[in-house]
Amino acid sequence: MNDRQRVALLLLCLLSPLGQAGSRDIDVARQASAPTLRSAYERSALLSQQQTELTLADAVYLGLRNNRGIRSAYLQRVAQKFDLRVSEDAFNPKLLLSGTYRANKGSNDGVRNTTLTPSSSLLGEYGTRLNMAWHQELSQANRAGYYRRDGLDLSIIQPLLKGAGWDVTTAPLRLARINEQAYRLNLKANVAQTISDIIGAYRELLRAQQQLAIVEDALKRANALLQVNKALIAAGRMAEFEIVQTEADIATQELGVEEARNQVDINRLSLLRLLALDLSTRIRASDGLQAAKVSIDQQDALRLAQIQQPTYLATLLGSQQADLNLIIAKDQSRWDVSLVAGANQVRNRYDNDGGNGAGRTWDSYAGVQVQIPIGDLSTRQAEVHARVDVENQALVLADARQALERSVSDVVRDLGTRWRQYEIAQRAVDLSRRKLEIEREKLSAGRSSNFQVLSYESDLRTSENARLNALIAYLNAQTQLDLTLGTTLETWDIALNDF
Repeated sequence: MNDRQRVALLLLCLLSPLGQAGSRDIDVARQASAPTLRSAYERSALLSQQQTELTLADAVYLGLRNNRGIRSAYLQRVAQKFDLRVSEDAFNPKLLLSGTYRANKGSNDGVRNTTLTPSSSLLGEYGTRLNMAWHQELSQANRAGYYRRDGLDLSIIQPLLKGAGWDVTTAPLRLARINEQAYRLNLKANVAQTISDIIGAYRELLRAQQQLAIVEDALKRANALLQVNKALIAAGRMAEFEIVQTEADIATQELGVEEARNQVDINRLSLLRLLALDLSTRIRASDGLQAAKVSIDQQDALRLAQIQQPTYLATLLGSQQADLNLIIAKDQSRWDVSLVAGANQVRNRYDNDGGNGAGRTWDSYAGVQVQIPIGDLSTRQAEVHARVDVENQALVLADARQALERSVSDVVRDLGTRWRQYEIAQRAVDLSRRKLEIEREKLSAGRSSNFQVLSYESDLRTSENARLNALIAYLNAQTQLDLTLGTTLETWDIALNDF
C-alpha cells in the first residue's frame, strides 16, 4: 500500500463517524419536524401490518362487545323496558297541574285573571276511577274590584260492564309483562344466533388457513419430487420427458396456493365485519381443530329444547298474548254502563263597589251513565279478529312443536353422522399418506412411475381436504345443536345482563 492509499484510508476512517453522526442528526431533525398526523399514520400502518393471533373465545368476546346487531338489540331493549314501566304505572296516581294568567285591558277597565287547578286521578284494579281536583280562580280589576273563587271536586266512576273486573282492567298490564318476556327471549335468540354466526365465520377462516397449509405442503412435496426426478434422470433411470408431469403438478399447486390465499382474505374480512373491526386488521385464527365425540339422547334433547329454546318459548307466549287480546277485544264490544257519584264545594269572596262578602256552596250527585252503540259493527270487529287469532295461534303452536321435534331429531342425527364421516375421513388420510410413502419408495427403487406418484399425491390432497371438511362440519353440527336446544349462551357462559 503506497502513501496515497494510506492517507485516503485514514481520511475515510476519520470522516465516516462524522458523516454517520451528521446523517443521524438530519434524521432526528426530520422526525422532530414531521407532522403529527403523518407520524400517527405511520404508527397505525405498522400496527395494521402486525398479525394478531385470535382465538375463538377472543372472537366471541369481541362479537359480544362490538357486533352491531347485538348493540342494536340492546338499544331496542331500552325502549321496550320503558314501555313496561308505562304499563306498570297505570295503577299509580296521576297528578296534573294546570294554570293560566291573563291580563285584559279595555276601554272601561283592566282585569287580571289567575287560575290554578291541581288535579289527580287513580285507577283501581277493578276498573274504579277516582278523580279529585282543586280549582282556584283570582280576578283583580282596576275598577270592578276583587273576586276570588276556589273549590274541591270529587268524582267516582265504577264500570259495571265495559271496563269492569280485574281480568279486563289488568289485561293490558299482563299483556305488557308477557311482551317483556317475549322481548327477552328475542334478545337471547338474537345473541345466540350472532354468536353462532361468529363461530361459523371463525371456522371458515380456520378452514381456509388449513386448506392453504394443505396446498403449501403439497407444493413442497411436488418440489421434492421434482428433485427426485432430476436425480433419476441424471442417473439414467427415468426418461427426461416424464419430468413435465411433475412440473405441471407444481404449476397446479402454485395456482392452488394463490386461490387458497385469496379465500383466507375473503373469510378474514367476513369475520372482521361480524366483529365490527377495521377491515385492514390482520388476524389469524390460532385455535387448533380438535374434536371429541358428543353423544346425546334425542328425547333428552327434545325435553331440554322445550324449556330452553327461545323461539319455541316465544311461540308459547304468543298463545297467552292472543288470549289477553281476546279479553280486551270482547270488553270493547260491551255496553258502557257505569255508576257515577261525586261532590263539590265552592267558596266565593268578593270586594267591589257594591260591597264585599263571602259565600260557600256545595252539592253532590249519584247516578248511572249509559252508552249503548246501535248498528255499529266496528265494535265487534276487534273481537272477531281476536277470536281468529286465538284459533290460528293454536295451529301455530302445534306446528312449532312439530318443527321443534323435527329440528332436534335432525340435529342429533346429523351430529352422529358427521362424527362417523370424520372417523372415516381420518382413516382415509392415514391410508393415503401411507400409500404415497410406499409409492415414493417404489419410485426411488425404479419400481413405479412418476404418474402413479402424482396420482397418489392427488389422492392425499383430496383425503386431507375431506378430513378437514368433515371435522369442521362436525364442529358446526355441535354449534347447531346448541342453537337448536337454546343452550348457546350456557355453553359459552354468557350472561345477557338484561335487568
